[in-house]
Amino acid sequence: MGAVYTQLSIEERRRIERWRHAKVPVREMARVLKRSKATIHREIKRNFFSDECMPKCDGYYGAAAHLMAADRRARQRKLIRYPQLLKRVVERLKHGWTPEQIGNRMIYEGARLRVCQETIYRYIYSKEGMAQELWWYLPNHRKYRRPRRARERQAPKFDRDVSILFRPDDVAHRRQFGHWEGDLMLFKQSLGQSNVTSLVERVSRFTVLLKNPNKRTKPVMGKIMKAVRDLPHLARKSITFDRGTEFVSWPHLQAEIGTQTWFCDPSSPWQKGTVENTNRRVRRWLPRKHDITAVSDHELKQICDRLNNTPRKCLGWKTPAEVFREKMMVELGRSPYPRRQ
Repeated sequence: MGAVYTQLSIEERRRIERWRHAKVPVREMARVLKRSKATIHREIKRNFFSDECMPKCDGYYGAAAHLMAADRRARQRKLIRYPQLLKRVVERLKHGWTPEQIGNRMIYEGARLRVCQETIYRYIYSKEGMAQELWWYLPNHRKYRRPRRARERQAPKFDRDVSILFRPDDVAHRRQFGHWEGDLMLFKQSLGQSNVTSLVERVSRFTVLLKNPNKRTKPVMGKIMKAVRDLPHLARKSITFDRGTEFVSWPHLQAEIGTQTWFCDPSSPWQKGTVENTNRRVRRWLPRKHDITAVSDHELKQICDRLNNTPRKCLGWKTPAEVFREKMMVELGRSPYPRRQ
């Protein structure tokens, strides 16, 4: 009989943490722990702690790694521990539902006991799932799961024609009204995927804030179109975005309401500095750690009104609302100033 594999213990993980700080080679770690090198490499890769807000804290920590491994095993066992949940998942699989549809439908239904699509996939390709041949009910009937590397999404592609390099000088130098910048304001991930789209008109600095339940591109773009659709075309000539996946549905914006789109170069947020500056102002009331799900649309509008009715030095101490109104009147061929009696 072959040797029985056992999970790494908390003591072993703490030793790996100390050895990494001391720059001990993985080969030596494996020799002392009597484990294979692949086990050590896989352990460090799978349980590497990363924090976007504090990148200096990134690293491998024994205690954190043990918790992450335990959580992963618990999720994998969830369908085994709850037969009724498993029965519901299998029934929906056999009715042609995909794991993504099953997992998100449970969220929509507010089910107290639910699983995500990754847990369902792992069960399908586990020993128990293979025995039931659940893979056959998947859309592609794939008996073996593709390696993770093959499943990684490619970065969204944007046409060269919509690069900011081709944006007219009148837009770049704020000589023309009706050109906007858009961005997505993110919040603490533990509070969910809710976010806020910020739109700012470049000349007047007039701001619109829109709350989104997630980062899916079609709903995000749908809200943007709904917000600017009723403006005269002269007041919504173009919008400049960064290259985030949430803006990949840009062709709908052009096709449905005729608003041109431009995209910054990769990793160049400074190219849409107007909206970046506005986001910093908004963070005064909506900091990153704020629970955005608790903020109503009315409260969001109040923040917009506060921004749009505050005098700005760059506008000669006029407010964004005043400048936006004046520019709108000019574009419509009317005088922005009342006639003298």
